[in-house]
Amino acid sequence: MAANVYASATDGGSGGDSAATRSGTGVRTAGATIDCPDVGTKLTSVPEQARGEVDKELALLDEQIAKAYQQLSEAAQQIQQDPGFADNAIVNPLKEKRGASLERIAIAIDRVGDRPEGLEALAACTVQDGNQAPAQGEGQDGAAGEQPGQEQGQAGQEQGNGQGQGANGGQAGNGPVADDFADINSVQPNVNDPRPQGDASRGSFATSCGVNENGLFNSDNIIAAPGVTNGAHHFHDYVGNQANNAFASDQDLANAETSCDDQGDKSSYYWPVVRLQNGTQEQDAQKPGGGIEGNAGEIVTPKQVTLTFVGNPREKVTAMPRLLRIITGDAKSFVNGPANANASWSCTGFEDRQLKDKYPLCPQGSDVVRTFKFQSCWDGRNIDSANHRTHVAFADAAGNCPSGFRPIPQLVQRIVYDIDAPSLQDGGRTTPLFAVDSFPEQLHKPGTDHGDFINIFDEDLMGEMVDCINGGRKCGAGAGGGQDPAPGEEPQEPTKSPEAPQEEPTKTPEAPQEEPTKTPEAPQEQPTKTPDAPQNGNGGGKPGDQGDDGDDGDDGKGGAAKPPADKPDPEPDPEPEPGDASTAPGGARPEVKATASADGGNAAEQGGGSKNGDDQDTDGLGDSQAVGQATSAAPAPSAPSRTEPQAVGEGGLADTGAQLWPAAAGAVLVIAGFVVLRRVRRSHM
Repeated sequence: MAANVYASATDGGSGGDSAATRSGTGVRTAGATIDCPDVGTKLTSVPEQARGEVDKELALLDEQIAKAYQQLSEAAQQIQQDPGFADNAIVNPLKEKRGASLERIAIAIDRVGDRPEGLEALAACTVQDGNQAPAQGEGQDGAAGEQPGQEQGQAGQEQGNGQGQGANGGQAGNGPVADDFADINSVQPNVNDPRPQGDASRGSFATSCGVNENGLFNSDNIIAAPGVTNGAHHFHDYVGNQANNAFASDQDLANAETSCDDQGDKSSYYWPVVRLQNGTQEQDAQKPGGGIEGNAGEIVTPKQVTLTFVGNPREKVTAMPRLLRIITGDAKSFVNGPANANASWSCTGFEDRQLKDKYPLCPQGSDVVRTFKFQSCWDGRNIDSANHRTHVAFADAAGNCPSGFRPIPQLVQRIVYDIDAPSLQDGGRTTPLFAVDSFPEQLHKPGTDHGDFINIFDEDLMGEMVDCINGGRKCGAGAGGGQDPAPGEEPQEPTKSPEAPQEEPTKTPEAPQEEPTKTPEAPQEQPTKTPDAPQNGNGGGKPGDQGDDGDDGDDGKGGAAKPPADKPDPEPDPEPEPGDASTAPGGARPEVKATASADGGNAAEQGGGSKNGDDQDTDGLGDSQAVGQATSAAPAPSAPSRTEPQAVGEGGLADTGAQLWPAAAGAVLVIAGFVVLRRVRRSHM
């Protein structure tokens, strides 16, 4: 496990050296893992005073399993020679350690409450065949109806063709294997969303927080293992809150910086990283949570991340409480069973087909997509629970929350990766396999995917979210950047009125009435220059244009530039009173919007720039921003539009003067003649 080496996903690494030969670390146990009962999910009630100590013991249980798996993976030869070696040297000592931890948990709870019963039965573990999924277990979170583990994707079982049955595969020897993948074309459409009814909350609120271009990673989990370094035993991507680590207090999170466009959203959004099994030695190659625990390979930065909060198909939603914590999915579902699993893998263009227990093989031109739909019902009292599940729940298939729960905005997290379909026939040698980080004993199975969220929206912004969703509107700093937006739905600058700039060319009556000869200069003759607009960072243009999108990429279906945080459905500016100079910008705005679809370099000539008669920049923004920023460019158009008619004819003032000076000279001579004549007459009198 300590060696971070390339290994084949196929049996023995078809066509090449064996994993053992390449790594120099010896033969690994074929397809075996450690299976222990998940104590955390069983502890549904822990007194607040005991939670700190209990959380630390739960984290210690995870560490014990990780170390036992490492011993197992390094003991293949001993196990082959002595079938009882695994029990005597690994499993039985693990049971003793777990028993001691479970006793400390019972004592901690007993000090402040009722001693839990039956914990000792959870101490024993077994060695499990890593290529055989456990039987489906009973539901553990008490949620009604829409159990996230339902509709387990079984398509593509034949993809492996028996490959991978003799080895755990992957760069570190603990997965993935070929059988973990399925061709998305072999999957039938299986997404069925409930139809909104009655008092449904039909709106959505999108927040935009980037793709972790800041490179914030760690193997902590402040929700499940607060105060414990490497509590997750795998690395997370973080967007939003920039202070999330195992030791961050609520105040630390509240005071932190955020990567979100709207600074009112300091929420923490995090998920396990995805890696290419290509032999790359990442920054964590020799660290706990990274290569030491089997999480090896090149970390892939998402191409796009969309974070959208949606409503309830039956009723209005209520605000989330501040610091609400939600974990969706089960990082240990490979040994726990699918009861709490909530993984969804797909490909762009095929998102009506979701895989629950397979990674997708996407056709050329299509990207890998992982989607999390978080729990959308809250118990109305707690921001967390002992097992981090029972305070929230899923709605049933019709959208109804369980009794005693109320609907809250549902976070839908969509992460897109530019990853080519791996070459399964040669174990990923030609095109590498990919896998999500996991606890080492979970073997990077796709069903272990999960997401975490801590709500740190400020109160006003949360209120706007709820009003927007309940009002049936589409709002937020990330609105328009979601899945498959229709052409023309890209977000525009929020300071402009709602009409899109391309609709303005039909408004020819707004041109100055005294300038009928200037129609060739009006912007309505330049609608084909719309793609030039994004250079100003204001969105628009063809789908896929990025502008200054902080997401650092898109899936080609909705990558318009993200606007600054906006209020839900901004109201157009009030009409100015006639003759009121203070409202001049509003009155002039339609002209400026028309020039937004024209070339920025021609803005002043179009009557849409902020330049005086001498062609000098009067607003300090320059041509580019004068076109894109309606509020900045609006005040000035009247000046050039009133002076330019002087130069509309065949010549300017110089030409006119050249034509008049002979007549003026003649008039002077005539007057001089009269003067001379009068003087002559007087001299003769």
